[in-house]
Amino acid sequence: MKLHLDIQLFGHRKSGGGKNGRDSNPKYLGVKKGDGSKVIPGNIILRQRGTKIFPGLNVGIGRDFTLFALSEGTVQFKDRHNRKYVNVIVEKTETTVSES
Repeated sequence: MKLHLDIQLFGHRKSGGGKNGRDSNPKYLGVKKGDGSKVIPGNIILRQRGTKIFPGLNVGIGRDFTLFALSEGTVQFKDRHNRKYVNVIVEKTETTVSES
């Protein structure tokens, strides 16, 4: 007595398209204002995922870890205690009072 079993291994055949047909939009991360650049309040200094670089003096951090300037000045990157920081150094301007 012969027994013939037909076992189906796959529910469907794979087509040639594959799994690599998706693409995502670029996120434009990175440094936007380099060391020594002049910034005004609100300028984005750095866009990042997580806190690779931490905010320092006169620098704020957004919900998505974007670092931005809080005051007008010059951007400065520093290392301190094995962490990278970005500061905005405010230039002091002398004001002269004219006598009337």
